Amino acid sequence: MTLPALVSGTLFGAGLALGGMTDPARVRGFLDLFGAWDPTLAFVMGGAVLVMAIVWRAVPRMQTPWLAEAFHLPTRADLTPRLIGGAALFGIGWGIAGLCPGPGIAALVIEPGAAAIFVAAMLAGMALVRLFEAKSA
Repeated sequence: MTLPALVSGTLFGAGLALGGMTDPARVRGFLDLFGAWDPTLAFVMGGAVLVMAIVWRAVPRMQTPWLAEAFHLPTRADLTPRLIGGAALFGIGWGIAGLCPGPGIAALVIEPGAAAIFVAAMLAGMALVRLFEAKSA
């Protein structure tokens, strides 16, 4: 299963790079509604929504997924305070830095200095979450 994940991740990263999402200024420009608004992110998100809309229509017609034994579809029970809080933190960090994990790693090639600070902070945050989860378990 490593090869499909690698191909999927590479395709996802290439799409983000092609869409200009490795440039933090584009993301910040999208959030600047009353200034120099940049709609690029809206088009990238629209493309993703279009692809997912097609896939969501196809999934019910399939017996099993192509590369797994069963579908793992989300349910309303999955909307926990932890998930919502994590999504909010992700969005806040994305808005401040202009990067999220995928483009942040891709930006290491384009602008290593600034991206390295982001990636280091991201990895430190992931380590802190694991540390706190281990203590609470």
